[in-house]
Amino acid sequence: MAKSGRDPTKATMELKRELQKLVKSIVEDSISSSQDEIESNHLIDKAIQTLQALKQRSSNIKKFDNNNNSNNNNNNNGSSNSIWGSCPVEFRCPISKELMRDPVIVSTGQTYDRPFIQKWLKAGNRICPKTQQVLSHTILTPNNLVRDMITQWCKTRGVHFPGPVQYSDQDGLTEADRDLFLSLLKKMQSTQSEQKDAARTLRSLTKRMPSFRALFGESLESIPQLLTPLCQSKSQTEIHPDLQEDLITTLLNLSIHDNNKKLVAETPMVIPLLLDALRFGTIETRTNAAATLFTLSALDSNKSLIGKAGALKPLIDLLEEGHPLAMKDVASAIFNLCIEHDNKARAVRDGAVRALLNKIKNRVHVDEFLATLAMLSSNQRAVEEMGELGAVSCLLSLIKETNCARNKENCIAVLYTICYYDRTKWKEMREDESKYGTLSQVAQNGTSRAKRKANGILDRLNRAINFTHTA
Repeated sequence: MAKSGRDPTKATMELKRELQKLVKSIVEDSISSSQDEIESNHLIDKAIQTLQALKQRSSNIKKFDNNNNSNNNNNNNGSSNSIWGSCPVEFRCPISKELMRDPVIVSTGQTYDRPFIQKWLKAGNRICPKTQQVLSHTILTPNNLVRDMITQWCKTRGVHFPGPVQYSDQDGLTEADRDLFLSLLKKMQSTQSEQKDAARTLRSLTKRMPSFRALFGESLESIPQLLTPLCQSKSQTEIHPDLQEDLITTLLNLSIHDNNKKLVAETPMVIPLLLDALRFGTIETRTNAAATLFTLSALDSNKSLIGKAGALKPLIDLLEEGHPLAMKDVASAIFNLCIEHDNKARAVRDGAVRALLNKIKNRVHVDEFLATLAMLSSNQRAVEEMGELGAVSCLLSLIKETNCARNKENCIAVLYTICYYDRTKWKEMREDESKYGTLSQVAQNGTSRAKRKANGILDRLNRAINFTHTA
């Protein structure tokens, strides 16, 4: 929180940055399944306090700006303008062509003014504007030598150097934050005790501060460094459960950041380590590994990558175990992955149909699992299994008891596919229709898609009866 007695414009900007940081933390952390409710309430309270402080200061800004503009008009005479215009080209930012106030060095060794190179990088550019070389990382290092030279040049000409802009990036990162980040990664190569402390800290920081999630995208080596303890262990028994949980949860936090999804999934050791965590971790670790796969699978390219790596089998195994803590994240991960065509066949091969039907029969997370079953019904082998495993009676009974229009629609969609592929199930559907009129009720009162599918089933069943009578 900004202190009184400071430049009101700077104080207001600091408050705005702090408010932006708090709001991002509140919104993004709500996605994580491991969100701590008390901490979230604290963040909301702090955001409200910051907003109130910002409102109190807003009335003073106009007066301050008028005074500041008046002073600038007195100070910025023609002589000083000509001096700025004659400064050496080495002191000018290659992007803005203006005198640098906060010179920083990029990985190619070129120097730029911090606000302008950060704007360049934020736009998604990953080449050096001056040399056109690809940047190996996007960490910006202060160029103290050039800053001192600019200060001295101004001093010898009797003008006041504007000085380094009191600037922090959009997420509020400071050089101290970056130093802390690098030191924590370095500890991943130290003793297990230091690894555990660093992992716990990174888990907390990446949960609370979106800026720390973004830091991992600045260097290709950050994620491999983070996972060093898991990669160095020769067997699962050597991995401390708490250390594994903290590192996997940190990966989950990183994956929430949209710009990290591709980087995290395509880092070679990430998916194999997530699959190990799914198979051998504590239930908390397995749950967060499933949540990470769900979050990463938001990208279509990642769906294929994760499916090819063999993620569906351990997810289905965890689904069959039925631990309540894991069900929601497992259901979401399997559904997302099965949007990709080839993953449907993988899921069916790995036992998804049986696992899903068992959960639906036991009325566990029916909404999620029924939607996935409906998606798999485009696979012929899946439809055959559904018929063999008693899906028709299960789905008809669910239609009778549910009030959810979407669930009825998904039930009818699956039944329609079964009706199309498997004539041996027509008798069961006709008997239910004769006794309860289940299909007719959906044809009259369902969603437009459900009505269309229900009428399609009834039409097929009626034509079969008429054909039999005619024959």
